[in-house]
Amino acid sequence: MSGIVVIGAGQAGSSLVAKLRALGYDGALTLIGAEPAPPYQRPPLSKKYLLGEMELERLYLRPESFYAENEIDLRLGAEVTSIDPVAKSVALKDETLSYDQLVLTTGSAPRRLPAAIGRALDGVYVVRDLEDVDAMAPEFTPGASVLIVGGGYIGLEAAAVAASKGLNVVLVEMAARILQRVAAKETSDFFRALHQGHGVEIAEGVGLETLLGEGRVSGARLSDGRELEVDFVIVGVGIVPETNLAEAAGLEIENGIKVDEMGRTSAEAIWAAGDCASFPHGGDRLRLESVPNAIDMAECVAENLLGADKPYVPQPWFWSDQYDVKLQIAGLNTGYDRVVTRQAENGVSFWYFKGDKLLAVDAANDARAYMVGKRLIDSGKTADADVVADPDADLKTLLRA
Repeated sequence: MSGIVVIGAGQAGSSLVAKLRALGYDGALTLIGAEPAPPYQRPPLSKKYLLGEMELERLYLRPESFYAENEIDLRLGAEVTSIDPVAKSVALKDETLSYDQLVLTTGSAPRRLPAAIGRALDGVYVVRDLEDVDAMAPEFTPGASVLIVGGGYIGLEAAAVAASKGLNVVLVEMAARILQRVAAKETSDFFRALHQGHGVEIAEGVGLETLLGEGRVSGARLSDGRELEVDFVIVGVGIVPETNLAEAAGLEIENGIKVDEMGRTSAEAIWAAGDCASFPHGGDRLRLESVPNAIDMAECVAENLLGADKPYVPQPWFWSDQYDVKLQIAGLNTGYDRVVTRQAENGVSFWYFKGDKLLAVDAANDARAYMVGKRLIDSGKTADADVVADPDADLKTLLRA
């Protein structure tokens, strides 16, 4: 049969096979997923789905019938045990599939606590897949006490859901401030105040020393010496690219599966896209953990599988929903040296500059600022910082500059 085989049935894998069919590819096409559910959206898992505001079927990226109708061999609950780049084959538990071209869209995996401090206790959860969220959902009962470890977006989103459902929430962040790795102090200050206003206790510069309990977690000892009673724990300390299969097959790894600007790995006829892949960008290498990157990169690789030779040029954007605040982020803030704050009627935005160059915008409940900032960044333009800082100035004038 051969044809194109895709390992990883998440956002990137689903986007890639759909794009191949849309482009007219009519050869054999196999999509292999380790989970039993068809490809689904992950971002709503820790928000609307956990809140009970979204049904399971609405999570699905496409109806399950889509795959059969488009002659895509969707293998669910299937574990790939190895890849043989020489024989051009992938081994599953009970069969071997050959391929002409192979694409790795294996995504990422959550960082977990060290075993020595209680990772294996019942009541300790990560937020990554459907199984994780289904397992923790019964814990969200009003009055329960939850400890959230990690003050990045995953941890903050979980805190928002827990507080909204009437739980007692303590969030600890080992770094000096929440969001320190990904955002400016101004954005951190905004979200700290937001969460504190909803009754969340945020402890910054404080780590988890150990979890307490016999069999099931019942408490936590923090690095500041405090001991807390907890009913359950959510760990949100980041994710790592899923590279085990690629590494075992001898592919080059560099902050993910190393690919060239087209999405090719170091092995003939093997490609990669999405969270698991790092690609050339601005004289360096970049790996993006976002839905837009998963879709855009996968669709670019689909074109290149069919001979387009099209370099992948990312236009990064991200989002986070917390309480009634929608944060939209355009660009990458790496290397910024100043932040300009713009107040809006019902929101605020933070504009990152390096010298006179606009790098990124964090817009909280300010869709106009996000839209203008993204258009400027995507087109390689900058922004007049004085116009940005003036709440009475029309941002759209920046687009005409």
